[in-house]
Amino acid sequence: MFLEKLKSLNSLFEEIEKKLSNSSVVSNQEEYKKLTKQYSYLHPITEKYIRYSKLLDDIKNTEKLKESVDAEIKEIAFVEYDDLIEKQRKMETEMKVLLIPPDPNEDKNIIVEIRAGTGGDEAALFVGDLYRMYTRFTERNGWKYEVLDSNPTGLGGYKEIVFEINGSKVWRCFKFERGAHRVQRIPETEASGRVHTSAVTVAVFPEVEEVDVEIKKEDLRIDTYRASGAGGQHVNKTDSAVRITHLPTGLVIACQDERSQIKNRAKAFKVLRAKLYEQRILESEKQLSDDRKQQIGSGDRSEKIRTYNFPQNRITDHRIGYSVYNIAEVMDGDLSELVNKLIEVDVESKLKESNV
Repeated sequence: MFLEKLKSLNSLFEEIEKKLSNSSVVSNQEEYKKLTKQYSYLHPITEKYIRYSKLLDDIKNTEKLKESVDAEIKEIAFVEYDDLIEKQRKMETEMKVLLIPPDPNEDKNIIVEIRAGTGGDEAALFVGDLYRMYTRFTERNGWKYEVLDSNPTGLGGYKEIVFEINGSKVWRCFKFERGAHRVQRIPETEASGRVHTSAVTVAVFPEVEEVDVEIKKEDLRIDTYRASGAGGQHVNKTDSAVRITHLPTGLVIACQDERSQIKNRAKAFKVLRAKLYEQRILESEKQLSDDRKQQIGSGDRSEKIRTYNFPQNRITDHRIGYSVYNIAEVMDGDLSELVNKLIEVDVESKLKESNV
C-alpha cells in the first residue's frame, strides 16, 4: 500500500509538471496557483521516491551477491545488505513524514494575541515577557513582526497585546503556543519574597485574505474614538482609534496603536478576519471525534499548556510532559528545543494515525 501510494503520487507529479508547462494553464492564475502549490508538496516526495526506487534495486542486486560462490564477495554483500536495509527503514520513515497531508495554514503568516489572566500586575508583566520572548524568537529566525494593537500598563506590562509575524513556516512553530501559560516567580514588588502564581492566555491565528472570509457590511458596527495611553499629542485630539463589532458573533476588535484611523481600521479588519476564520476551523474540528484530531491539545485558551517556574529554573509543557531547565535562555527567545519537541511529538502522533 505504501509503495502504491508513492507510485500514484509520482504519476500525479509528472502530470502536474506537464500542465505547468502549458501556456493556457500559466495564463489562468487561479489554476496556476493551485498547481504550483501541489507541485511544491509533491516535489520532495517524488525526489525521495526516485532515490527509494534505486535503493530497492541495490538491495535486490546485493541479495543476489549474497549467494556468490566467491567467499570475499559474499562477505562484502552481507555487510552491504544490512547497511542498505537500515537505509531503507530510515528512508521509509522520512517518506511517511512527507506523506502526512500538509496543514492548510502551513504557508500563512500569523497573528498572536497575548492577554493577562489571573495575577493582576504580575500577569500584565508576564504578557510583556512573553511578547519579548516571541519577538526575540522571531528575530532569531529572520522573520518580521508588527504590533497591531496594545493596551500597556505601568512597569512595562500589558493587559493585552496583538501582533503579526510574517515569515516562512511561522504557523508551524507557533501553532502549539495556544492556551494558558502559567508563571511561578517572586514579583519585584513582593517584599516578603513569596512565590506568586499568575497566568496569561495566548491565541494564535493564521492570517487570512479577504477572499477566505466573507464579512458583510450589515453585520458590522464601527465606532471611532480617541486613543488612550502612550502615543503622543494626537491621543487627546483625534478620533484615530477604531472599534469593530461583528454583530452575528459578538466579536469586538479594537485598534489604537496607529496615529491614522485608516491604518487602525485596516489592522482591526485583519484581526477580525483571522478570528472569524479560526471560529470556522474550530467548528469543523468539533465534528471530528477526539481520536481523529491530529494536534497537541485543543487550542483552547483555557487549557493550561505550560508552566514557567523561575525558582526551579524549569519550564514544563504539560501536553507532552517535557521540561527544559534553561528558563533565562528561553525567555530570551531560545524556543527551538521546545518547539522542535512539540513538532516531533505531533509528527509521531500523525504517523500512528495515518494509513501510510
